[in-house]
Amino acid sequence: MSLVAGVPILSSLVASVTFVTPHVNYVAILPELILIGGALVLLVSGQLVFAKVPTAFYSVGSGAVAAAALAASLVLWHDVQARGPFTAIADSVAVDGFAIVFLVLVSCILILGSVIANDFLIREGTSGPEYHVLALLAGSGAMLMASANDLILIFVALEIMSIPLYVLAGMDLKRRESGEAAMKYFVLGAFSSAIFVYGIALVYGATGSVNLPQIASYLSSNFVMSNGVLLAGLGLLLVGFGFKVSAVPFHMWTPDVYQGAPTPVTGFMIAIAKAGGFAALLRVFFSTFGTLRTDWQPLLWVIAIVTLLLGAIGGLVQHDVKRMLAYSSINHAGFILVGLAAATAQGISGSVYYVFVYAFLVLGSFAVITVVGGRGDLEHDLDAYRGLGRRQPALALAFTLLLLGQTGVPFTTGFLAKLYVISAAVRAHSYALAIVAMLSATIAAAFYLRLVFLMYGVRLPFGTGSDAGSLSLSITGDEPDALEPAQAAPRRANLGPVSVPGPTALAILVTVAVTIVFGIWPGPLVDFVRAAGLLF
Repeated sequence: MSLVAGVPILSSLVASVTFVTPHVNYVAILPELILIGGALVLLVSGQLVFAKVPTAFYSVGSGAVAAAALAASLVLWHDVQARGPFTAIADSVAVDGFAIVFLVLVSCILILGSVIANDFLIREGTSGPEYHVLALLAGSGAMLMASANDLILIFVALEIMSIPLYVLAGMDLKRRESGEAAMKYFVLGAFSSAIFVYGIALVYGATGSVNLPQIASYLSSNFVMSNGVLLAGLGLLLVGFGFKVSAVPFHMWTPDVYQGAPTPVTGFMIAIAKAGGFAALLRVFFSTFGTLRTDWQPLLWVIAIVTLLLGAIGGLVQHDVKRMLAYSSINHAGFILVGLAAATAQGISGSVYYVFVYAFLVLGSFAVITVVGGRGDLEHDLDAYRGLGRRQPALALAFTLLLLGQTGVPFTTGFLAKLYVISAAVRAHSYALAIVAMLSATIAAAFYLRLVFLMYGVRLPFGTGSDAGSLSLSITGDEPDALEPAQAAPRRANLGPVSVPGPTALAILVTVAVTIVFGIWPGPLVDFVRAAGLLF
């Protein structure tokens, strides 16, 4: 009888419950939807025909989807310039200049990445849409990280970006190193994601919200007597972000994964992970936790210094060009952190500019490495580049310009990027950090110039033995011939000319043009980045 009597009561309770769903502004997330929809179309299209679909079809389709996302990003840019920044979907998505700069950057990365990967996939006999589908999904995650206005959405976007990268790292089934790279990346990435989620939980426990503006409002209007839980959560968030951007001491996976992954995947991975990771890191720490900068600034200052120095010194002893540029990416991450450590609007603009131009530098560099690597993707020892200036002067010149851009030579975008963040540190009175940054740039120049001298047959006075064109420096004091065989000698002498497919040559030309043109005429790009103001 009681059960029967309770049924109407239960029914009335269920009827009184209303579910409030947020209004979804699809225009605000249109670039991300285009990438996800395009990935699904490419994935399904290959299954709807019986004939073998050529690799070029997927490459062109991927590039077209990325171009459509770029057009949608520019439409959003026009709206923001006309009506100002706004939030959408229950304030979980921010549409501001900061986010749109990264939307444009990710779209450009996807376009160039599809072109570079096309020739590699054809050369290696890899068919199917897998690479392009995974790349588009990773790009959508990076875009969401830039637009996310909520810690939960940042975590979801982080996983959308990371999981495809884990698979891409191991997609070369012919090389054992590729599978090892994917496994190491996956295990450590899952561990860092768990730490990141724990940080979100602690921040929520301390502030009562995961929405970034609400957290900022709470911290600015309340005096917290004991903020140990909040600082612990902030530290765990920094660990999670540090893994994604290869900051020391969370960099251990970087050299092995970058070396083992297929070469075009490595370039794409560096560019997309840096874009998404730093977009979220800059927004969270500068906008949300700006009132706590006296707490996180010293820690970030130390991380920036050790990242700068280890990246520069570690690159000196490498005999594999992919490992060398892996340490280079760590060093560049340190420079980007210098802008954040300044904790000023100029520092954030400098960091955004650095991420933008570095993406083109690294994509162009790995396009050249993909070509020189040859069939099987094996020729990555420094000796493979010996005499490249005589064999293929145009390719060597392009690689030289890209390496000089990473060095920070004047009249390149790399020089302006370094100047931007170092000047921000000086204006913030972080003189020691600025000095360390300049010192690390000088050290890193040694391994960039070593590769340039090898290509043009210049013997360095500090070389020894048969390897007179390489730098005989070692942290442990070992000579080069005491290194592992895979690092001490190339698998075979690559003394003949290499084939440079037309699409890859075009991608290299675009990256070199961006590096030089905007290095000489920086106004448009600098103005574009300066207009990328944060919503709050």
